[in-house]
Amino acid sequence: MDLVTATVIEWLEHHLWPLTRVSSMIMSMALFSGTLVNARLKTLMSIAIIFAVAPALPEITTPYEMMSVGGFVVTAQQVVIGVALGTLSVIFLQTFVLGGQIIAMQIGLGFASMVDPSNGQQVPVVAQFFLMLASLIFLALDGHLLMIRMVVASFDSVPVGITGLDADAFKMIADWGSLMFSMALSAMLSAIIALLLINLSFGVMTRASPQLNIFAIGFPITMVSGLIVLWLTLGGFIFHFENLWAQVITTMCQVIGSQC
Repeated sequence: MDLVTATVIEWLEHHLWPLTRVSSMIMSMALFSGTLVNARLKTLMSIAIIFAVAPALPEITTPYEMMSVGGFVVTAQQVVIGVALGTLSVIFLQTFVLGGQIIAMQIGLGFASMVDPSNGQQVPVVAQFFLMLASLIFLALDGHLLMIRMVVASFDSVPVGITGLDADAFKMIADWGSLMFSMALSAMLSAIIALLLINLSFGVMTRASPQLNIFAIGFPITMVSGLIVLWLTLGGFIFHFENLWAQVITTMCQVIGSQC
C-alpha cells in the first residue's frame, strides 16, 4: 500500500506542479485571460497541454512533498512564473490599445467608446479596432502556440523547485510597463505629427481671421483628416507588430533564462 501511495504522489507531483504553471499562464495571457473564454475551457486546455508534454518534461527532484509547507511554496513559484509570461503578452496587446486611445483623442473620437468584452471597460472605438486587428495578427502568426512553447521551455531553464524567477526577471517585466507607453507613441508617431500639423494650420487660420468660428469648421475637418491619416498609416501596423512581438519574445527568453 505504501508503494502504491508513493507512486501516486510521485505521479501527481510530476503533473500537478507543471499544470499549475501552464494554467497560470493561460489564465493570464492575452486573448485567453478575458471573460470571453470559459474558465472550464481554460482548465481543459491546460490539462490537455500537460498530458501532451508531460513525458518530455524534466524529472522533478524537489525534496518537498506536495502537501507540505515547502510544497505550497513550490506551487506559488509555478503560479508566479506562469503569470509573468502571461503578463508580458497582455502588455504587448495593450500597447496597441494605448496607441488607439492616443489617436482617438487627437482626431476627436475619444467620446466614441464601446465596452471591451475582454475586461468590461469602456475604450474608444479606434482603440478597440486596433485591439481586434492586433489580436487577429497574434493568432495568425501562431502567437498562442509560441506562448505554449515558451512555457514548456521554461521547465528546462527554470525547473520545478523552491527557487523561481530572480530579481532581474521582475525588473524586466516592470520595465515593460514603461516601455508600453514609449512603444505606443513610436508606433503612432507619424499619425500624431500629421494631426499636429493640421491643428497648427487651424491655429494659423484663427490668428489670420479671428472672426472665423474655428470650432464649427475645425472639428469635422479634423475628424475627416484624422480618419484619412489613420487609413494612410495603417499599412505600417504589421511592421510595428512584428518588431514589438520580437522584443517581447526576447524578454520572455531573458525572464525564464532560456536561449531564443
